[in-house]
Amino acid sequence: MIPVVVNGAAGKMGREVIKAVSQAEGMTLVGAVDQNPAYIGEDVGEVVGCGALEVPLLNDLQGTLVMATQYPTQGVMVDFTHPDSVYENTRTAIAYGVRPVVGTTGLTDKQLSDLTDFAEKATTGALVVPNFSIGIVLLQQAAIQASKYFDHVEIIELHHNQKADAPSGTAIKTAQMLSGNGKTYNPAQVEEQETLTGARGALANDNINVHSIRLPGLIAHQEVIFGASGQTYTLRHDTTDRAAYMPGVILAIRKVTELKSLVYGLEKIL
Repeated sequence: MIPVVVNGAAGKMGREVIKAVSQAEGMTLVGAVDQNPAYIGEDVGEVVGCGALEVPLLNDLQGTLVMATQYPTQGVMVDFTHPDSVYENTRTAIAYGVRPVVGTTGLTDKQLSDLTDFAEKATTGALVVPNFSIGIVLLQQAAIQASKYFDHVEIIELHHNQKADAPSGTAIKTAQMLSGNGKTYNPAQVEEQETLTGARGALANDNINVHSIRLPGLIAHQEVIFGASGQTYTLRHDTTDRAAYMPGVILAIRKVTELKSLVYGLEKIL
């Protein structure tokens, strides 16, 4: 049995992870952490609506990680918290010998590099996954194929207005997957001038424009639009329920136990 700690347990994604882990074979929920004072000390199962699990919701990550190390099998921490704390959360889990599965986005390239080095030195597996949806992986693979035939591409990501970071980690990852193949996209046709700063979005590597939309009513959505003379090719993925991410989360919990270093992206473990 894999002992699992969920950090950010009372959040929207954390609640889904609690439900999924409590029902999954081969793993057991041993800790739940959140900073929301309204739920501290309550049974996390009652908080998320899946019935009593006899696991209290605490606001002590380090203490919970120490508890997870008392089990005969190395533990896993699933993190869905905030960009401001995800680096320290992940580093702390590795330091305690608990394997992190990180769904929180917002890590910088420098932070990812530091965590990769730290995990390798500790020979502790870690997974950083910008998006746990199988559909997004398929979209990204299709985009890579399309990029061989189109020189113009832009990415639009749409999320709920409680998402703290922009652009999304998924959009950044998609742009990274399209770049680095020797092609510079979107060759200029005119000399552009933004009359409102940021109107053309952010500029990722190899001249890929990325646009972010934040509105209530959305969950998580992404479009990759390719253009050529006389045609456009649009790839789009829509999330209508956070339960869509749970098969990927459960797979990541199982796979991270086989790793001895940090791996970035769900596609690496499929």
